[in-house]
Amino acid sequence: MTSTDVRTDGAPDPERADRSRRSRTRGCLPFAGVCAVALVLLLLGSRIGLLPGFGDFFGERTTDRSGPAVLKAVQDMSSYEAASGDFQVVVDLEKDSKFLPDAIRGTRTLYVGAGTVGASVDLGKIAEDGVKVNEDRTEAELLLPHATLGKPALDPGRSYAVSKQRGLLDRLGDFFSDNPGSEQAVNELAVQHIGEAAEESGLTERAEKNTTSMLQGLLGSLGFEKVAVHYG
Repeated sequence: MTSTDVRTDGAPDPERADRSRRSRTRGCLPFAGVCAVALVLLLLGSRIGLLPGFGDFFGERTTDRSGPAVLKAVQDMSSYEAASGDFQVVVDLEKDSKFLPDAIRGTRTLYVGAGTVGASVDLGKIAEDGVKVNEDRTEAELLLPHATLGKPALDPGRSYAVSKQRGLLDRLGDFFSDNPGSEQAVNELAVQHIGEAAEESGLTERAEKNTTSMLQGLLGSLGFEKVAVHYG
């Protein structure tokens, strides 16, 4: 029997088996390579902007499927908002680890927060004896509660992060987080500092002055010649 004859003893041909294994291995390598490249591209496309020109390929499409807004409650207001202040604060928030360098674990955020605070006088809290009118209805005297400050309202359209510095572990945490780079902490600090600035701005005094002018003009149009407004 020559080397090219077919074996009839039932034993497997070693050369043929080796060629088959090499063929299967070569067939799996391109598939594994394609999968690896696709995985890398998906990760890059989801986290970074890639190179110019690839934005359309990895672009996102936003669809708003929110339901209609539902009215939950109605509250009648008796307060007269007589003044409003526009504030801006720069928040520099740093968080670091006790035993690790900032390059490994730590964050520092420079954030500009802009918002408004209103000051109002609650006319619904005037006592029964808080309004006195003479018999001729030409003079009136009013005792009103002092003006109070409302809660600071942060304007997201004018508030922004100037810079963010994060350690390696923080960057990895943001990579796998559902809410990377959350600015909740700096938002809360911005609201706190804006509220403190409003308390020192004299906004309540201005609101009381404006309320006095409003009531004097209103009652003067009704025929009152003298209107005195007090706060207490």
